[in-house]
Amino acid sequence: MVGQEVLVRQLIDAVGPQVVADPEVVASYTTDWTGRFVGGSPAVVRPTTTEQVAALVETCRDLGVPLVPQGGNTGLVGGSVPLHDEVVLSLRRLDGLEPVDSLAGQVTAGAGVSIGQLHAAADDAGWSYGIDLGSRESATVGGTVATNAGGIHMIRHGDTRAQLLGVEAVLGTGAVVSHLGGLLKDNTGYHLPSLLCGSEGTLGVVTAARLRLVPAPARRTTAIVAVGSIDAAVSAATGYRRSLTVLEACELFLQPGLELVCRTQHLASPFADPHAAYLLVEVADHTDPTGDLAAATDAAHGVEEVVVATDPSRRADLWRFREAHTEAINSLGPPHKLDVTVPAGAMVQFIEAVPAVVNARAPAARTWLFGHLGDGNIHVNVTGVDPDDDRVDAAVFELVAEHGGSISAEHGIGTAKRRYLHLSRTPAEIEAFRAVKRSLDPDGVLNPNVLLPAAD
Repeated sequence: MVGQEVLVRQLIDAVGPQVVADPEVVASYTTDWTGRFVGGSPAVVRPTTTEQVAALVETCRDLGVPLVPQGGNTGLVGGSVPLHDEVVLSLRRLDGLEPVDSLAGQVTAGAGVSIGQLHAAADDAGWSYGIDLGSRESATVGGTVATNAGGIHMIRHGDTRAQLLGVEAVLGTGAVVSHLGGLLKDNTGYHLPSLLCGSEGTLGVVTAARLRLVPAPARRTTAIVAVGSIDAAVSAATGYRRSLTVLEACELFLQPGLELVCRTQHLASPFADPHAAYLLVEVADHTDPTGDLAAATDAAHGVEEVVVATDPSRRADLWRFREAHTEAINSLGPPHKLDVTVPAGAMVQFIEAVPAVVNARAPAARTWLFGHLGDGNIHVNVTGVDPDDDRVDAAVFELVAEHGGSISAEHGIGTAKRRYLHLSRTPAEIEAFRAVKRSLDPDGVLNPNVLLPAAD
């Protein structure tokens, strides 16, 4: 094993002064956003060019030292922190953002560009970017590509893979692949962007991406729809998806979550009386879509109350009740964040079963459920359980599998879920994953402790 002093010296020789070994600085890169996953690292490298990333990968490959690529570090599954003393490769300084190609409706962005910056640039050019999430000011292009993030507008625009037209990346061999032309039709072999997207930095380090933009709607309407049951919420969501071509978001939260948000954020509830569940619904179009939303809401069963907003400030106020859930839950201590997907037909049974399944393993635990109901993605958050106690995780993932779902809908597999990958993937699929990993990262330098289960 290479000693720290020798390692740091060789890293500096390879990439220059972008290497940091000061323990206090390094510590800021070794804890994930939830506080549940904490590691350590001999050094953090903060390159500014793709060439420096390639030199770093080649050096670590020669030394047999693994790397953990890290963007905004907003992941929730321990996938971007060095839990096994890996070197941290911070991509935040790869923050170049080219001018928007207004004719093509595309833009090339460095891995360190935040989603908020990307939205601002697209808006200035009269376009919009299809991926949006609550962590938009810290989440980065590279991180969202690595995890194939979906976010709040996936129901209309698809996930990150659907926005990705090309990438520049450094493979585990140190080789650079770059295909950033942005052609919409290019059938010349394998589509490497799709392969690298969602690979969690295990195959290559994405340093830049060519992204498609979407039309910027002139009018938006946001509503919080209070319903009397989970069944009514799922039924209403189905109705919105079926009847609203302008539907951009359909988010779920429950009464306990709303109460927690209001208490921790010092907010007044949007309704005088409590309700079982709430849908935050947003529609957007070039003309006023409020009438279409009202008609779809009138057709829904089980709706008890509705609040509607059309001006940006009031819409932001409504969104806060949904987006503040993560911060509010974190105020109770490091939560177990189990981000999953289940089929629409199993959604009601799954949501109703989760609290009992959790309490059977951890009687003192509290379960908080919210998420992107429109695309089947539920965020299962559990508080009151020791961060290292994964009995609850196993119980929830087994329940997901019983209902035909996926153990990961956002954030990837990371470290937290790798032992459960078999619940969503067959042995043949996992072996195919390993074969691809061996091909593009033959020495296992890139993020070797995430995604794939430990070998027998």
